[in-house]
Amino acid sequence: MDRGLGPGEEQGRDHLAQQLQELHFSLRAAMKERWNRCLPFEDELFDRWERARFLGFGSESSIYQQSYVYGDVRIGAHTWVGPMTLLDGTGGLTIGDYCSISAGVHIYTHDTVKWALTAGKAAHAHGPVVIGDCCHIGALSIVVKGVTIGDHSVVGAHSFVNRDIPAYTVVAGVPARPIGKVEATGEGEVSIVFFASPDASRE
Repeated sequence: MDRGLGPGEEQGRDHLAQQLQELHFSLRAAMKERWNRCLPFEDELFDRWERARFLGFGSESSIYQQSYVYGDVRIGAHTWVGPMTLLDGTGGLTIGDYCSISAGVHIYTHDTVKWALTAGKAAHAHGPVVIGDCCHIGALSIVVKGVTIGDHSVVGAHSFVNRDIPAYTVVAGVPARPIGKVEATGEGEVSIVFFASPDASRE
């Protein structure tokens, strides 16, 4: 039976709540002043670069506190993992250097489709995902198990990636299809060239 809190315990709880609120207000003001941002309390309190180091990611990579990380996830240097993301490494997930994993992206290396359809008789299916260097995965996109995304590729927002993507390719849609290509135009300069029609990528 829950005996409830005594008067002293209630006072201690209220005092702790007040301290947390004051800390939140102080950190919020400092972040607004320095970065012109207003973020959830956990991102005010914790350092996303420190979290990336704890997870063994490469130099200068960062990952928000609202990102879920499971299993074997390996990320290179200078990669940004945005908020509300899910990185499922139960089947092995590798992401290269200088990548942007935008807000709301889900990357899966397993699924439970056959397990559910067979009332638990079939095993979970697994397949590794590899994302190369210098890739941009657009907001709210989903990458499923077994997919390889080549270097310098772009996945448009809200895309469903269920097949391999060659290097220097732009894809978008559900399911994702090639809609353009990335062309290097000089040192530190690139351009995105969109195909005139969906079939142009086959020419």
